[in-house]
Amino acid sequence: MRRALQLAELAAAVGEVPVGAVLVQGGEVLGEGFNQPIGSHDPTAHAEIVALRAAARRVGNYRLPDTTLYVTLEPCTMCIGALMHARVARLVFAAREPRAGAVVSTQQLCEQGSFNHRLAWQEGALAADSAALLTAFFRARR
Repeated sequence: MRRALQLAELAAAVGEVPVGAVLVQGGEVLGEGFNQPIGSHDPTAHAEIVALRAAARRVGNYRLPDTTLYVTLEPCTMCIGALMHARVARLVFAAREPRAGAVVSTQQLCEQGSFNHRLAWQEGALAADSAALLTAFFRARR
């Protein structure tokens, strides 16, 4: 999660919402990313999606079983869908996202019985650090 926070700081430095993500398998980083929809002109370029894309290219497969995604902010609906399709085994997120978080805040998509994959998840790792980074970013923009 510390690496994800470093990536979130990179996002903030280039004017993107500070979210970072790292996908790991057996202690090895397969992919990482930070939010970049503004700079890349791509509404899907959330940190989670960037990390999944990098990992999929690296392993040569869109399925990423037995992996864990560490992300600094609770994923949105789009990102949960991508994690399910990629068959990521576990999600660890730092802070909740009260407006668009789709794990616990606005929806509980990981608990939906309609998916043919189960995504284990936990929250809270370095939550205060992630929340402080987000608060400082948005305070500076106002």
